[in-house]
Amino acid sequence: MVRFLVVLAGWALLGTGTARATDDFEGLIYPSEIVKLSSQTPGIIEEIPVERGDVVKKGEVLARLKSGMERVAVELARANVEFQKRKTARNAELAEKKLISASENDELKTDLKKAELQLEEAQEKLKLRSIVSTIDGVVAERLMAPGDYVGEAAILKLARLDPLKVEVIVPARRYGFIRTGMRAEVRPESPVGGVYIGKVTIVDKVIDAASSTYIVRVDFPNHGLKVPSGLKCRVRFVK
Repeated sequence: MVRFLVVLAGWALLGTGTARATDDFEGLIYPSEIVKLSSQTPGIIEEIPVERGDVVKKGEVLARLKSGMERVAVELARANVEFQKRKTARNAELAEKKLISASENDELKTDLKKAELQLEEAQEKLKLRSIVSTIDGVVAERLMAPGDYVGEAAILKLARLDPLKVEVIVPARRYGFIRTGMRAEVRPESPVGGVYIGKVTIVDKVIDAASSTYIVRVDFPNHGLKVPSGLKCRVRFVK
């Protein structure tokens, strides 16, 4: 009789829509973000100083395009700025003594400003010949090599591994038991093992009719990149 009451109590708990700490589901670990890095400007790749598996930082230069013409353009623009500065300085005294007209003085100042803007434009075009990482992550794949022409295609594929995300397959009958913000224990398979504490960030609103399952996403920190993506894991949701 006591055992029967315990069973009834268990089913009653399930009926409340509360996930138990003993619920255990299978999941797969993914990078939290995948980035296909491309160039904003076409050209010939001169250098890719990183290899697959390298850890990279946001803002780090990961590829360079040939930039001889752009460097020359910067030097020419810089020389023009220096010339306009000297020209303006030579005429400053004449302007104070009213020996040149106000319009001539304004034209000199305008020429200097235009030269400075042209230098900024040339420097920006040169900067575009360097492709930098947009995330802290790992090089997942090199898609091109030095000497290749790059247009709109990606040069590198990057993966953000901190945090990681887990896609958990949950039976449809458990819908409503798991909510965003809920704590989750992630246990990667061998040889990594261990327990990592994460949080539910997404609960699918669409159930797959064929498998009668839905997906829950859990994010968890991966300091030191100790856990690789691609591993299977078990996930336990906790109230």
